[in-house]
Amino acid sequence: MSCYFHSLKDILAEADIEVTAKNRKQIDEAFHQIVGMGHTEGCQCPATWKKLKEEWLTDDKKKKELAQKLKKAMQGL
Repeated sequence: MSCYFHSLKDILAEADIEVTAKNRKQIDEAFHQIVGMGHTEGCQCPATWKKLKEEWLTDDKKKKELAQKLKKAMQGL
């Protein structure tokens, strides 16, 4: 779970989210939902990370949108 968090520090910071042991799973689930992977019992980290890199981290506008979606998803939890 969340094997890609270290690479998303700027997104997490923009969303004003600090990763803790308590919220790590919720953040991971939010990323899975945002990229449309859903969350299953098996590790979806490689597939989710691939989608994030290809579809969300390619330009600044998409990065900002990702941070906003993450922040909104975390507010609902």
